[in-house]
Amino acid sequence: MLEVLDMAPPPPPPPPPQARHHQQGTANKSGHAERRKQPLQSSVTQPKAEPAAAVPPEGGKRCGGGGGRRRGGRGRSKAPGEPRAALAVAVVPAPAQAPPPRTVIGPPVPSKGLSFCRRPGFGTVGARCVVKANHFLAELPDKDLTQYDVKITPEVSSRTVNRAIMAELVRLYRASDLGMRLPAYDGRKNLYTAGTLPFDAREFVVRLADEDDGTGVPPREREYRVAIKFAARADLHHLKQFIAGRQADAPQEALQVLDIVLRELANQRYVSIGRSFYSPDIRKPQRLGDGLQSWCGFYQSIRPTQMGLSLNIDMSSTAFMEPLPVIEFVAQILGKDVISRPLSDANRIKIKKALRGVKVEVTHRENVRRKYRISGLTTQPTHELIFPIDEQMNMKSVVEYFKEMYGFTIQHPHLPCLQVGNQKKANYLPMEACKIVEGQRYTKRLNEKQITSLLKVTCQRPREQEMDILQTVHQNGYEQDPYAKEFGINISEKLTSVEARVLPAPWLKYHDTGKEKECLPQVGQWNMVNKKVINGCKVSHWACINFSRSVPENTARGFCQELAQMCQISGMEFNSEPVMPIYSARPDQVVKALKNVYNIALNKLKGKELELLLAILPDNNGPLYGDIKRICETDLGLLSQCCLTKHVFKISKQYLANVSLKINVKMGGRNTVLLDAISWRIPLVSDIPTIIFGADVTHPETGEDSSPSIAAVVASQDWPEVTKYAGLVCAQAHRQELIQDLYKTWHDPQRGTVTGGMIRELLISFRKATGQKPLRIIFYRDGVSEGQFYQVLLYELDAIRKACASLEPNYQPPVTFVVVQKRHHTRLFANNHKDRSSMDKSGNILPGTVVDSKICHPTEFDFYLCSHAGIQGTSRPAHYHVLWDENNFTADEMQTLTNNLCYTYARCTRSVSVVPPAYYAHLAAFRARFYMEPEMSENQTSKSSNGTNGVSVKPLPAVKEKVKRVMFYC
Repeated sequence: MLEVLDMAPPPPPPPPPQARHHQQGTANKSGHAERRKQPLQSSVTQPKAEPAAAVPPEGGKRCGGGGGRRRGGRGRSKAPGEPRAALAVAVVPAPAQAPPPRTVIGPPVPSKGLSFCRRPGFGTVGARCVVKANHFLAELPDKDLTQYDVKITPEVSSRTVNRAIMAELVRLYRASDLGMRLPAYDGRKNLYTAGTLPFDAREFVVRLADEDDGTGVPPREREYRVAIKFAARADLHHLKQFIAGRQADAPQEALQVLDIVLRELANQRYVSIGRSFYSPDIRKPQRLGDGLQSWCGFYQSIRPTQMGLSLNIDMSSTAFMEPLPVIEFVAQILGKDVISRPLSDANRIKIKKALRGVKVEVTHRENVRRKYRISGLTTQPTHELIFPIDEQMNMKSVVEYFKEMYGFTIQHPHLPCLQVGNQKKANYLPMEACKIVEGQRYTKRLNEKQITSLLKVTCQRPREQEMDILQTVHQNGYEQDPYAKEFGINISEKLTSVEARVLPAPWLKYHDTGKEKECLPQVGQWNMVNKKVINGCKVSHWACINFSRSVPENTARGFCQELAQMCQISGMEFNSEPVMPIYSARPDQVVKALKNVYNIALNKLKGKELELLLAILPDNNGPLYGDIKRICETDLGLLSQCCLTKHVFKISKQYLANVSLKINVKMGGRNTVLLDAISWRIPLVSDIPTIIFGADVTHPETGEDSSPSIAAVVASQDWPEVTKYAGLVCAQAHRQELIQDLYKTWHDPQRGTVTGGMIRELLISFRKATGQKPLRIIFYRDGVSEGQFYQVLLYELDAIRKACASLEPNYQPPVTFVVVQKRHHTRLFANNHKDRSSMDKSGNILPGTVVDSKICHPTEFDFYLCSHAGIQGTSRPAHYHVLWDENNFTADEMQTLTNNLCYTYARCTRSVSVVPPAYYAHLAAFRARFYMEPEMSENQTSKSSNGTNGVSVKPLPAVKEKVKRVMFYC
């Protein structure tokens, strides 16, 4: 039987008298709450069993919906006569009698009419100020740009070799056949020129020597045929129209040409990785430990903005292999004393993993520096290795060979040899005869120590970072760049000054029994002194388990008493005594220990369950933390709070206060709420029942090529407060960005077609928790890159629609879909670093600083918001992009709501850098990584869901009902 939402929700409670006049104003503005639009029929034909409820078209109206709130709307204006198109959405009706026919969800039918939300105007709320952005104005050329196809025979897979071939061609033929043109080349199949070449198609012959291996023998010369053929004119007119806001779609080809032109010189000078360039000459490399060093570099990208084309430049650092002798590299990983004796199997495997794929050069042949790639390590030590020296299979030892051939005495014959080249023809090189080649990026996972060292290098105060960016632009010398000159591109050397506003912090409400009932945060922070949480939880039955050998029982007991007392002071009803004495256990006995504690408590409480488990962990606890969370949340249905040994010994009031905040929300309490929320004063939240979602997908680390990606969705479960968020998680195909389980149907032999999915489940739990069904949806989606905006919106908006319709025919609450990005390179700096009033303590811009002009999108609804106070380094503002908006938010409403929500994050008394629902989704997805059974990372397939391309993914163990109702991931 489908669970169907009752059509008539109970009306919201009447607002308190002082808020009435405001409420009426909201109701008038939001008349569409009562007069919801009638869904238009989609122009895309759907199967008869599934009538299509389409999103209303936006031809000239707003991007999202019909019936407006106070504007003629939002969205891309269509050309006269252009058909109005709608996003096709298949709806599954949910009659109470029989299950609906089976639906197969594929990606929705794309529709040309779906365009992103247009900017509804600019924000005006907040104190005006000026900030500087790391965007540099790029003046567009008046020249025609031409694209040519390039075909190199024999085909070459390396971009570096391709570039060398093209550089040689330009050197030989620029003055003659190329008519003095200086082309820009993408290293693959495209060549661009300013103006045209004197021919439409021509083939050139280029001879290029292989890389010099230093043998003294002339390197082998190869012959390449390069065919260049006219492909298209890259039209800059459309790009200018787009920047001026007269055209909706960005002409990607023209942007790509300009990007390639401005990268051409840097490609020749530096090591290129993604959109960044690195060099040991920009700044002295810093040691990271274990044979790695950090190289400094810069990120560069050209972007269309309101002010015109902008070149975004930011500082960047990444890990490279240190160019050490291999023996020294091994000593750094294993320790100097280890290499003085034969390697154990474990150490040999460790070194083999660290060196596989690394390029080395030989050092035992004076001026000969031949390069090889390491394929493995020998199982025997060098002194045991022999190999055939001729056809007659006469054998010689490696030690003898190196002595006789090169006069090289091997000092460490007890160590294995490096295997280089291919596996068929064994090629042995002693470690001490090799050195790691400079300029190899390290792509594997860094350890804790290396991450700390890298962060120290990259963590710069705002003023230093600003100076480095300016110096980089100066060093890059764009005005002298022959390619920029050839194409007529001028780059400004000044940071862009942008008008910004500092939004006011919201008032927060605490419990009336505390001395301070309300609080106005100052510069993005406040504290719990004289305050009690607004809804304290009740903890009657708790226990403590101690996994740390260095913590004596009386210390653990003292810590627990202090924590219980802090929970009481904070406004919780917390029993001072645990159910049982502190239980000590070894980390390797985690399963047994947890089950023992759970069962002892169950017996003592005569069937009542343990509510909370405190766990004391060693500071370095390996997999222990993850094991505790997995067992408690998916097996025992128990909420837990882990504390590290160092905090148990050094009991600080601040630490205890923060832990008590976490315990309160895990146990179903609320720490604080926005005063405007309980006074019914938040536009487009307080007027009708509103649910706020946060969603994120986390992908496995680089190098893990089989682990699944994990999607998490959280949704508010209280209205009007919007502070409690329930969370759901699921595993899906490796690196799949679209959330597969938002809506799903499957066939059940007894019940027929069953409908489910994360959105549906969270809508139902909102209804159960509040007694109301959501009449508005706000969806914050984290972790989507610009190239995926269209695809993610199309697929996930469709899933939201289907989930709603599966609960009740014609149930289509209006949706606002906002992408949240933190992984971008825009940085905002104070206009005057001497003016302390315009900065926080760390020298960063003030929390609440919002920018929606000049460096933002020419036509779409986006803004940068720095909602947090900096602690160290340069603050990174969050970039919010409203892709779809059927609720007709104004710029002020969306910016203020987002900023105010950042003050409701449960785990600390600071405003956070990204809107809490997105933050919680990230925490939930991160938590779910611990639920995967260890063997799942080994290319495993089993009975599954969410498979794409026939690859199945093992589902995560289900989180217990009692756990998923609360904020267990905090």
